[in-house]
Amino acid sequence: MAFKGMAGKSASGASMSKYDVEVEARLQALEKQTHPVPTGATQQKVDDRLTALEKAVAEIAAKCDSRATGGGGDVSTVVAALKREFSNKFADL
Repeated sequence: MAFKGMAGKSASGASMSKYDVEVEARLQALEKQTHPVPTGATQQKVDDRLTALEKAVAEIAAKCDSRATGGGGDVSTVVAALKREFSNKFADL
């Protein structure tokens, strides 16, 4: 006769056998070792790297904007020029 184990419950609420509970505990312990939460110096290193990347992206974006429109990156200048040149295609609605 089959017997349903009730050693524990999973996160979804399903019954877990004693073996499943043991395996889950081991898995969680391994995950804590391999994927630690950054703290202290490690977190500062990550924050510094993120700041440097954000600064580099902002500099690249600024260069692209100034090249595309001749400075400023204002779309309204381009829209006005298109309306002047192609008034029948770009009319105000």
